Amino acid sequence: MEEIQQTQDTATTPSERAAGGPTAGPALPTFNGNRGLCRLGCPKQSTQLNVYDYFADIPGNAEATDLVEVQFKNTRKGYYHNSNHLPLEKGDVVAVEASPGHDIGTVTLTGKLVLLQMKRTPPKNPDDIKRVYRKARPVDLEKFEEAKAREHETMIRSRQIAKELGLEMKIGDVEYQGDGLKAIFYYIADGRVDFRQLIKVLAEAFHVRIEMKQIGARQEAGRIGGFGPCGRELCCTTWMKNFSSVSTAAARFQDLSLNPQKLAGQCAKLKCCMNFEVDQYVEASRRLPSREVHLETQDGTFYYFKADILAGLITYSSDRRIAANLTTITAERAMDIIAMNKEGEKPAALEEEAAKQQQPVDLATQEDLTRFDRARKKKKKKKKKGGPAAESSAE
Repeated sequence: MEEIQQTQDTATTPSERAAGGPTAGPALPTFNGNRGLCRLGCPKQSTQLNVYDYFADIPGNAEATDLVEVQFKNTRKGYYHNSNHLPLEKGDVVAVEASPGHDIGTVTLTGKLVLLQMKRTPPKNPDDIKRVYRKARPVDLEKFEEAKAREHETMIRSRQIAKELGLEMKIGDVEYQGDGLKAIFYYIADGRVDFRQLIKVLAEAFHVRIEMKQIGARQEAGRIGGFGPCGRELCCTTWMKNFSSVSTAAARFQDLSLNPQKLAGQCAKLKCCMNFEVDQYVEASRRLPSREVHLETQDGTFYYFKADILAGLITYSSDRRIAANLTTITAERAMDIIAMNKEGEKPAALEEEAAKQQQPVDLATQEDLTRFDRARKKKKKKKKKGGPAAESSAE
């Protein structure tokens, strides 16, 4: 019994725990007798679209519903009935009902939060929700690993078959069912594709049931994964499930240069993150004066050059076409000058006198940066001139 307990404690992944085999690595911490996966998150294979279960510590949460959320490869999820009343926790690998056969997935949610998630992404037909068979056995995991090992080779071969048939489509990913009886082919196509002949050829080549699913460029990027220019994993890989359209208007509101290479993501579409802050920029831009309004002062006329929308700062130029005599003022100061111009008055300058006095001073421009090196050279020269004779005479 001690050996069995040690094996369960040292397993670090759901598949290893289900297999019951010892693995190298630290044991998982325990919380109130549980393994704490609901708080620490699932392993790498289940972190995509992971939801923090904040109901996990509430008594009776597991008995609130028999529905559980199960995640498969990448972003595919489903809801299943735990009709056998298995003691399932987040991170357990289970065998679920499929047509035909069974599939292998990881439990990502249990309890009350499953009902809330179903409201966000309701199933097409709630009456057709399938059930969980059992926790995955070592035999199930062996078949699952064998099926996963065939996915890449199947994808390459299916691309060649589609090219030979002259179909204008790209097969981006292949996902085998847990028992290896069925394969889902995810493809991208600009128009409608007649792949009836393709299904026959694929079924003869791989001896499995074929299912074709069309996805967009954003979904493909989410399935493949990668890192964005921010240095973090792609949002579509980690947490985004529903995609909203992104237009160039979002870039204009944020004063971004309309450079396709910088605005496009790895899916060759406009970056989804452009929509994250556009509402704040739209709200902040309402507090700024119009770009078409120019300011009249005693020094001359100043034209809009650029603006820091969130900081509420506007830079004006004395020339309409080029950057000349650039002056940065606040939006409140610009509105005051516009009001003065409407009354026929002109301020002495764009900036107020108090603002000019508070401008930061660049210390590096006051003196030469090599002034410290000159002081060291002078000290060295004095030491050379004095020498040991000067030191003895001083004594």
